[in-house]
Amino acid sequence: MFKEQRDQKLDRFCFLAMGICFSARIKADTPPHTGVNSHYVSSDGNDMSLDGSKISSTSVPRTEGEILQSSNLKSFSFSDLKIATRNFRPDSVLGGGGFGSVFKGWIDENSFTAAKPGTGMIIAVKKLHQESYQGHREWLAEVNYLGQFSHPNLVKLIGYCLEDDYRLLVYEFMPRGSLENHLFRRGSYFQPLSWSLRLKVALGAAKGLAFLHSAEAKVIYRDFKTSNILLDANYNAKLSDFGLAKDGPTGDKSHVSTRVMGTYGYAAPEYLATGHLTAKSDVYSYGVVLLEMLSGRRAIDKNRPQGEHKLVEWSRPYLTNKRKVYRIIDNRLEGQYTMDVAQKVAILASRCISLEPKLRPKMEEIVKELEQLQDSSNMDNNHFKTRNGSRTRRRSAGDAGNKIANAAYPRPSASPPHSK
Repeated sequence: MFKEQRDQKLDRFCFLAMGICFSARIKADTPPHTGVNSHYVSSDGNDMSLDGSKISSTSVPRTEGEILQSSNLKSFSFSDLKIATRNFRPDSVLGGGGFGSVFKGWIDENSFTAAKPGTGMIIAVKKLHQESYQGHREWLAEVNYLGQFSHPNLVKLIGYCLEDDYRLLVYEFMPRGSLENHLFRRGSYFQPLSWSLRLKVALGAAKGLAFLHSAEAKVIYRDFKTSNILLDANYNAKLSDFGLAKDGPTGDKSHVSTRVMGTYGYAAPEYLATGHLTAKSDVYSYGVVLLEMLSGRRAIDKNRPQGEHKLVEWSRPYLTNKRKVYRIIDNRLEGQYTMDVAQKVAILASRCISLEPKLRPKMEEIVKELEQLQDSSNMDNNHFKTRNGSRTRRRSAGDAGNKIANAAYPRPSASPPHSK
C-alpha cells in the first residue's frame, strides 16, 4: 500500500528503446479512472457470491462527492484518529512512503470511537501529506474500490477522514505484515516461509485477483507485488493498496489505454511498451510474485551476480526444464516439497510470464490449479511425515512454536497493516 522508505532511494531505470525513464514505481500525471461495474444484484441491494465476496450495487461513481456518498465506510473525524494513534506519535509509525505515513491505532469495536492503547480493535491509519495531490487521487481510488468491495482476500478498509486538508484511511490491522518482509527480510521475527505457507499465500492472493477480474467487479489491480500482499495472523493473504486500480475494458474493447503506472520488475512488457492494460497484465505480475515465492529472490536485485539481476530473465530457461528447475528453488525449502509439485508450480509461473498475453492463464484457472497443487502437496507431506517420523528440518514460519505474540517486529518497510 505504501512504498518502503528504502524504495525512495532506488535508482531510476531507463527504457531507452521506448524513450521513457521510469522510477522504481512508475507514476503518471493523469488521475485513475474511478468507478465500479456491478451485476447480479441480490434482494438486499448488494452483490454476494458463494466465496463471501460482496459488491455494492450503487451506480458507477464519478465525482468525489458521489464516491464518498456511495461507499460503505465509516467517516472518521480527524480528532478521533489523532487520539486513536496517540497524536500520530513517531513510535506508532508502521510504515511510510512518498505521500504519507501509516500509524498504529486503537478504536472501540462497536462505536468506532478512539480507544486506549491495548484495548478495543487495532487499526492501521494512513495519513497523507497535505500537499500531495497524487496521494489524494490514490486516496480517492482506494475509497472508491475498497468502499464497495468486500472479499476474504482483499484488505478491509474500515473508513476514511476528509477534513479540511487532511486525508486519512483506516484499515484493518494485519499482524503478520507483508509477504515481502517474510520472503526477503532476515531476523528472529521473519522466519523463512515454509513451502506449505507459500502455497497458501499464493492461492489466497490468486483468489483476490480472480475476484477483481470477475464479471462482477471487472477491475484491473495494476500494482500486484509482494509488498502489497498482507498477511493476517493465520497467514491468509489479502491484497492492499488500490490507488492504481482501474476499471477493466467494457463492451467490445480489448484493453484500457492508460499512462504507464506500476512497479518496475512487475509490470507486463506489453503494458510498458503500449500503455494497453488488460487483466493479463495482472497475470504477468502474479507470475513474477510466484517466482519470488518459489526462488526467494527479488524481482529486481542488483546485488546478484551479472545476468541474475532480473528474476524473470534469469529464471525463464529453467522453469520448464525438469532437470534444471531445482536451480531456481529457494534452498531454505529443502526437504519440504516434492519435485513433481515444484515443477508444476514452476510451469504455472512460466505460463503467467509468457511474453504473449493470450498464452497467459486467467486468474480463475490459476486458482483451480493451485488448489489442486495444494491438495497434492498436503498429501505428499503427510506421506513423508508418516514414512520418516519426526525427521527434523530447518525451522520455517508455520512450524509449531512460531508464535506471533512474543516476536519482536522491526520497523516495517512497506504498506499499512504491519505489526509492530
